[in-house]
Amino acid sequence: MMSHEKLIDRLWLLLVALTLGGAWIGESAEPGLAVTIIIALTMAFKGRMVVDHFMELKTANRTLRNLMRGFFYVLPAVTVLTSLFGDWLARLTTL
Repeated sequence: MMSHEKLIDRLWLLLVALTLGGAWIGESAEPGLAVTIIIALTMAFKGRMVVDHFMELKTANRTLRNLMRGFFYVLPAVTVLTSLFGDWLARLTTL
């Protein structure tokens, strides 16, 4: 079994790679729903890894842990919804 320190090191490297990959996609890819979904899934995965392994909330109070995990699922969902309904939201929020 992998030691905790090795797991944390590998997760950190994976998070760095996903961040760099996301930046590259953001700079080079054509905007669209597919790219938005890929970025949203990456956000959810990265958030979950940070909450569980780097903030060490895996063993914390269940309510607190679920609120933090929920945040990292709601934020990507809102990102996708904004991509889908951005024009409508812009019209709705203008004076």
